[in-house]
Amino acid sequence: MSVPRSRLLDLMKVQCRIFSTTYNPDRLRLGNKILRQRLKGPTLAAYYPRRVATIKDLQKEFPNFAVWDDDELDRLEKVANAKRRGKGAPKKKSSAAESKKFVKKKKTQGAAA
Repeated sequence: MSVPRSRLLDLMKVQCRIFSTTYNPDRLRLGNKILRQRLKGPTLAAYYPRRVATIKDLQKEFPNFAVWDDDELDRLEKVANAKRRGKGAPKKKSSAAESKKFVKKKKTQGAAA
């Protein structure tokens, strides 16, 4: 007492139309489950606070006005004090040859030790 395949397919078509699902008699992986989900973009965008204008942005927008950033001035002063005490960042090598000399010195020191 089996039902013909064509009749089952017709029933499946009607069922899909009633329940608003995709008709897929071959049972292929179409990704409908993913496509039906809510989009995550707006939720993620709302999670992070909106970017507020900074003093640096004001300086770029209005270069004619004297706008100063106390935090940046403090940072620069701290860097200058560290340099005076000899605790600043090392000078960058101006050429590739200077960099190679430093590497060679380091290698020879390691071998002697």
